[in-house]
Amino acid sequence: MKQYQNIFIRLPCSVLVVFLCIPLFACKMPNDKEEVLPRNQILPLFNPHVPDFICEIESNKVPPIDAQAEDWFLEARALEDPEIFVEDRDYKKIVDLTRQAAQRLHWKAMLNLASLYVEGRDPLYGNEEAVQLVEKAMRLGIPAAYDRMGTYYANSTGVDGDITRAYAFWQKAAVMGNPQAMAFLGEKLRAGTDGAIPGYWANIPVAIKMMACALSQGYGPAAFNLHYLYAIPRAANGDEIGDRTPATKQRALNVLHEGVKFGCAECASALAIEFGSPFDLADMLAPYVDKARGERYAVLNRELGFNPNARFPNLDKVLPLPPADLPPWNGDRDTLLHAAMGVRPPPATPKPSAASLSKEPYFLAADYALHPTGLHSDAPTAPFSAYWQPAQGQGLTEPPRLFRKGEEFRHFSVLDAAGKTRYGPVTWEQCLTIRHNQGAVEPRAVHGLLREVARPEPWLSCACGQACPVSGVWQPWLAADHPLQVTVNQYWRQAWLTQGAPFPRPRRDWLLDLPDGDVTWHLMDASPRVLRGGELAHLLVLEHQPVGQAKHV
Repeated sequence: MKQYQNIFIRLPCSVLVVFLCIPLFACKMPNDKEEVLPRNQILPLFNPHVPDFICEIESNKVPPIDAQAEDWFLEARALEDPEIFVEDRDYKKIVDLTRQAAQRLHWKAMLNLASLYVEGRDPLYGNEEAVQLVEKAMRLGIPAAYDRMGTYYANSTGVDGDITRAYAFWQKAAVMGNPQAMAFLGEKLRAGTDGAIPGYWANIPVAIKMMACALSQGYGPAAFNLHYLYAIPRAANGDEIGDRTPATKQRALNVLHEGVKFGCAECASALAIEFGSPFDLADMLAPYVDKARGERYAVLNRELGFNPNARFPNLDKVLPLPPADLPPWNGDRDTLLHAAMGVRPPPATPKPSAASLSKEPYFLAADYALHPTGLHSDAPTAPFSAYWQPAQGQGLTEPPRLFRKGEEFRHFSVLDAAGKTRYGPVTWEQCLTIRHNQGAVEPRAVHGLLREVARPEPWLSCACGQACPVSGVWQPWLAADHPLQVTVNQYWRQAWLTQGAPFPRPRRDWLLDLPDGDVTWHLMDASPRVLRGGELAHLLVLEHQPVGQAKHV
């Protein structure tokens, strides 16, 4: 889901209770045989007292990401760098790149393009086209599209405003696995008692599960409200059933710290106050006042306030929680931010491929390879822009070629079931572009959000159950054909680990149904070792280095 500065805000629902008894009917179409538009589908009413919640992962539900489309998408995001004044941004190029990616069914690009339409960045398209684009994403089963439709109903964007329908769509999105919807609804379910605050309910077990699931997917803002529920024990109806204890305070502190790693400015602000200037010395979350720690959280808070898309997965390198000692710091903002951000090695140089030596429409840059998806089409024209090849079993050896949406598929001479030659249409199979890097461990992000580092020598890899052999930045990785690789192979899952520490476990730490044995941890950036003569190298690089400028993921 798009995280622009002017993203549509969900509205308060003080009037929701009045509408809960009104059923959600789909609008009747003029022709009963016509499809009910996704915007008009019948959904169950929002139920704040649902007895349980099952954590689903959004990235498991979305279409596979085309690698070339992902690069277009990231390039467009980089052009929206918050350090570039809005009036100076090249929105024509941003729209063109985002549209290119969306035509390959890149789900984030589809939703971003809808937002660009609503913002008026393309004069030919507006709110109705944005709604249609979101509906297309809904038909593909994308959870974030249901979340977006809920926001459109809340804000009357291209549809008649209806807060009841908005909550129904948000509920659907959360059940499907969308972390933004989970965090929003979870926050609405954390009230002390039903109706104590208009639009809030008491369902603490479900609130905790929703926000924890959102956080496990890297959605940092969920941590801020979750920490309140961890700090004070509560019954399911919201009643406090005990005081803060050292254990509950530590759990709340831990989740705020995780929130900072995942980009939560409120979490950084809360920790800056807790360590630097706590409101209540007798009941503070931090074990003691530590103004040096508070200052570092304040630096992170200011950066996240300016750049909400920054992530600091290696925060523990420069700002671990007590009782770990606070590493030395030279006081330079950029040094702190650089040390905490994600890292990547220099990209591998791809070898030329047959497609990279071909001409249009068979040409494909050497950065990519093609992988058949198993998605077949018997339509006369390409249903969407992609590389397509005749499906196997038809006696054809035509290489994959690029077809634009609506472009007519070629006809061929083939043998029919009776062994006779016929000339006509054939079945086509979509091919996805993938990285042509021989499986290299190369996390990707918008330019500027990762710090490039030399690949450490020797190259170390460890199984999940091992103890960390070398202090440094470690990246979890799954094989390219693993169904959860999009979920795990993310730079924000990196971890700064000290020698001897255990590696994170997928089921325990990420709420993923993923065996430990499937995950391999790779050393991306090693802490400087003891030098010759016993001199210990500094933990932080002290020379000034400018922080990357791109602000979106």
